[in-house]
Amino acid sequence: MGTRERWTPSGVRLRRVSAGDGRRNWLFVPGGPGLGSESVEGLARAAGVPGAVWLVDLPGDGSNRGVPGVPAEPYLHWPDVLVEAAEAVERPVMVGHSTGGMFLLSVPALEQRLAGLVLVGSAPHAGWRAAFEAWAAEHPLPGLAEAAGRYAAAPDDDSLRALTLAAAPWSFTPAGLPAGLSLLAGLPYCRAAAAWADDGFDEGYRARWAPGAVPALVLGGAEDRIVDQGLWQREPAFAGPHVLHRTVPHAGHFPWVEDPAAVRGAFAEFSVLLDSHPRP
Repeated sequence: MGTRERWTPSGVRLRRVSAGDGRRNWLFVPGGPGLGSESVEGLARAAGVPGAVWLVDLPGDGSNRGVPGVPAEPYLHWPDVLVEAAEAVERPVMVGHSTGGMFLLSVPALEQRLAGLVLVGSAPHAGWRAAFEAWAAEHPLPGLAEAAGRYAAAPDDDSLRALTLAAAPWSFTPAGLPAGLSLLAGLPYCRAAAAWADDGFDEGYRARWAPGAVPALVLGGAEDRIVDQGLWQREPAFAGPHVLHRTVPHAGHFPWVEDPAAVRGAFAEFSVLLDSHPRP
């Protein structure tokens, strides 16, 4: 089935990329921010979930800019407008990668609206930043300082793309780096979205709700150097029989790039969990 696009009242874009058998609607929210939902299209493919699959872009993120559905001040209600995406479909299961997952956990109103929640390479609070900064300082990359300098001097979409590509070896294993570079090179970077997160979200982030009654999957790469996946083990609110934790060996911050089969297996397990713990 071809892509079907629609916008919510506040400009959240939903693009349906598949519509298989199944009652649920799976909404994939990208990380970054600024990378666009194109960054999680491979994750959506790898997941192989039953039901309809949608790629979600907040207003002003990625390529969701300069269209009639997006308001003049798109970041005014970030990330709360994600509620509109959940309300646009029946039985929504929201899947957030990295900052996308943090956005989901920053909107308490989603708890009563979701049939399920998936967090991929995400975190419960901003403690991941200090761990990453310490690791990065011990693992410098050639050309990164120069790219960072160019971005600082002239921050725009192109310099953000160059900076992200220069830092790519931190996001992937050596085996996954060629595919990772190919993925990152083709994304619609949005510097304004990245700046919004830098200025007002990242540093003070802490989850504002936990999946008390919502079936959840917490999925990460064993070699994720960007967001420390060990943080989840110290958060009892993200435990219990309705929360499935799975780790993809030999995978980094985009685990579906290194091992799509393992990712598909985790989503298959989660689909069984959803069937056994249905929301009212």
